[in-house]
Amino acid sequence: MNEQLYKVSANPHVRDKATTHSIMLDVIIALLPATLFGFYNFGLPAVITTVISIATCVIAEYLWQRFMGKKITVRDMSAALTGLLLALNLPPEVPFWLPILGGLFAIIVVKQVFGGLGQNFMNPALGARCFLLLSFTGRMTAFTYDAVTTATPLANLKAGQAVNIMDMFIGKTAGTIGETSAIALLIGGAYLVFKKVISPRIPVVYVATLAIFVLLFGGHGFDVNFLAAHIFGGGLLLGAIFMATDYVTSPITPNGQIIFGIILGVLTGVFRIFGPSAEGVSYAIIISNLLVPLIEKATLPKAFGKGGKK
Repeated sequence: MNEQLYKVSANPHVRDKATTHSIMLDVIIALLPATLFGFYNFGLPAVITTVISIATCVIAEYLWQRFMGKKITVRDMSAALTGLLLALNLPPEVPFWLPILGGLFAIIVVKQVFGGLGQNFMNPALGARCFLLLSFTGRMTAFTYDAVTTATPLANLKAGQAVNIMDMFIGKTAGTIGETSAIALLIGGAYLVFKKVISPRIPVVYVATLAIFVLLFGGHGFDVNFLAAHIFGGGLLLGAIFMATDYVTSPITPNGQIIFGIILGVLTGVFRIFGPSAEGVSYAIIISNLLVPLIEKATLPKAFGKGGKK
């Protein structure tokens, strides 16, 4: 018998009570502070957009799996989480068909066509957001706050205007439903780290790299307010904590996660400082998702006993 075809692994074996359902539920719980603040901040339109987005993703996954003869997996909560993340990345007053279109794209095109959960090559919610942003730029960049159409703090910052850092930290600003409150997102991130659902490695390296990039190339020197605005503003914390750490589309090795975080920070800095848009987190994450196989190829350690010199 060919010994290469018959391998026995020795103990100890890792046992864990975590399931897909429990992990997805923990992430949803962690997103509740940002979600509830978004409802408080933007009112009924934010609630409607969120409900439509979640319902679309769950129904789309169920129908696709039903008609394709696949195992129905909507109870694992992954589709509901995708819908919630998509909603939190949308302006609150978008027309009802926008989260429907985005949900269909996220579930069918990004997730199910490639084999379902665990096979998608980029984060489904961010893939859908970028699709909507490219297709309906005007609607995706129209923000209102207190019934007044206004720019986001990052857009004002890019235009050379002053911003209120405390308002950005609390969340009393214009933006997407889930990105405005830095404190709510940090509370959710602390919960995920406490529950050991995520490692802080990717978010910390991501934010630190962007901070260094802004200090070096932002044109404001060591301006604490300018730096804080870039950290608390836009989708950085939402993306760094809840989407860059996606198990499927991020590296599994510690060194790979560090490289991944550095790439994320550099790309976000390039988009924000040198690009025409004030944002860049979504594009940075999905581009980095595409690089994960190369990162893992370079950082995955060889199995014990393999690859040694003879």
